[in-house]
Amino acid sequence: MSDQQEGTESGAVPARLRRFLRGPRPESVPARVGTACTLIGLLNLASGVFPRLRHSRMHALAEVLPGAVSPLAAAASVVVGLLLLMLAHGLKRRKRRAWVAAVGLLPVAVAGQLLYRHSACGALLSLALLGVLLRHRREFSALPDPRGRRWALVNFVVLGGVSVGLGWLIVAARPGTLVGSPPVRDQLLHVVQGLVGFEGPLRYTHGDDYTVAYSLGALGLLTVVSTAYLAFRPACPAARLTAEDESRLRALLAAHGGRDSLGYFALRDDKSVVFSPSGKAAVCYRVVSGVMLASGDPIGDVEAWPGAIERFMAEARRHSWTPAVMGCSETGGQVWTRETGLDALELGDEAVVEVAGFTLSGRAMRNVRQMVKRIERNGYRTRVCRVRDLDPAELDRVRRAAAAWRDTETERGFSMALGRIDADKDGDAVIATAHRDPAEGEPAGPFGDLRAMQHFVPWGTDGISLELMRRDRAADPGMNELLIVATLEAARERDLGVARVSLNFAMFRSALARGERLGAGPVLRGWRGLLVFLSRWFQIESLYKFNAKFQPRWEPRFVVFRHTRDLPRIGFAAMQAEGFVSLALPRLPRLPRRRPSGPGPGERPPRVAVRPGGRRGTAPVRERVGV
Repeated sequence: MSDQQEGTESGAVPARLRRFLRGPRPESVPARVGTACTLIGLLNLASGVFPRLRHSRMHALAEVLPGAVSPLAAAASVVVGLLLLMLAHGLKRRKRRAWVAAVGLLPVAVAGQLLYRHSACGALLSLALLGVLLRHRREFSALPDPRGRRWALVNFVVLGGVSVGLGWLIVAARPGTLVGSPPVRDQLLHVVQGLVGFEGPLRYTHGDDYTVAYSLGALGLLTVVSTAYLAFRPACPAARLTAEDESRLRALLAAHGGRDSLGYFALRDDKSVVFSPSGKAAVCYRVVSGVMLASGDPIGDVEAWPGAIERFMAEARRHSWTPAVMGCSETGGQVWTRETGLDALELGDEAVVEVAGFTLSGRAMRNVRQMVKRIERNGYRTRVCRVRDLDPAELDRVRRAAAAWRDTETERGFSMALGRIDADKDGDAVIATAHRDPAEGEPAGPFGDLRAMQHFVPWGTDGISLELMRRDRAADPGMNELLIVATLEAARERDLGVARVSLNFAMFRSALARGERLGAGPVLRGWRGLLVFLSRWFQIESLYKFNAKFQPRWEPRFVVFRHTRDLPRIGFAAMQAEGFVSLALPRLPRLPRRRPSGPGPGERPPRVAVRPGGRRGTAPVRERVGV
């Protein structure tokens, strides 16, 4: 073996083993400063919330901690504690704006310690923390959300004005218990001081001092917390693929699109992109809840992937986003972990069916064969063609049907969904539809004879990838199996030029398969039992069994992450991106319009269609979408 080969073999130590041999990496200065602010904020928050704590030995410790400026009201301690907690999160993420706020808050803490408490120890601790922040100011360079400062200022002005107005009403609404007749100037001064946690010049009887003080403190707390949230919230820029970016991505897909079945999904309109310095590779991503989430492998030449990955990581460091990759292949995972030092975990398997080897004959395909034959005997017929070959009226009918058969208000999907059916942009995509004429005496549906549809996007020059499948719930079961078989047979018999078809992605497929084998250990059986239990709400086992019907080739897919502690956050961001979790406020339900009880003049009474089984009307519309 040559020296070069020996060096290559010796350097081929897995990244996880190298990190284990090096031991845990020491905590960075921003993380330590953030942890200190968290502890201090929690103590200040506890001293303001629990009255007994302000008269205990713990309060003696809190007296020398920086942050609690005013000893006159518990609201001030609560406000400062919450501010420190919010600043701690931003300091850990190296946010420049959090550093500026902390540097501005600590001198106030020093003044409070010296003027109100006469505590030299507390002032020294505040100065020490301020000195650490100033010394390591270069490490706090992450850019904030450019929209956060504007909305924070607007919120502070508007909500602050509303708080002052409401506070003045609270103060002036108690003339019977107010001592004396203070002028309006003193009343407004009492409101302003109460909002920031100080005791004002007014005095009340019958215990109304506490009511007014806590009311004003709550208004000030609401103003400060909402403003701080808008100022320090994670940056979530609006992702938008420009026309120039789309043109460059299509050129890369034309040259290297056959490498990854998820490559075409990079053309989603709600993704951003970074290109390598040479322009021969790109990484598409979306920022969700502070997570910079990429999907699939980088687009383009494999030799240029490291340049695009380096740009991706630089953008993540610049904004202090958490980098993550969902659903990359084994080759992509190796490049990501080698170039960045990130870690990888197997997420599931992608089902790929080779058209040349697919057949309905044999014992393994008996269930699919019987289901397809039964549906065909019931009068269903299929059509498979390119999207560009559909006439505009038929394409519009397919779009409307797909939207009506969706069970959510918005389209789901991020890593394996395109979110559109467009003949101009995606003319090479394949549409498979199922049709059935209404029986005699049965009214036609809103979309004519259309009963189900599936949409496949291009995968290089000789493959397609399943993007969407929808069906009318009033149709017979097995529509998805029928259309997949029809697509595979059309790809083999017609001149579609398709040699491979990528189906749904099955999460944790290997765990489900190994857990049901003979001799599986208790850990595997327990893990499989948990996945089966979660399948009641998420399509985990059902997608695996559905894909396994077609005897596919399983291709593993991985999630790439920085730290194990980031996995829950990455998983939550991925569920947001896929559309399974939404943090938006729920919409108010629309009231149904009142319809006349009988037919209008010249109208015939409507006929009620009764399907087999005696059920009337239309069943709830649901969809099956791969993760």
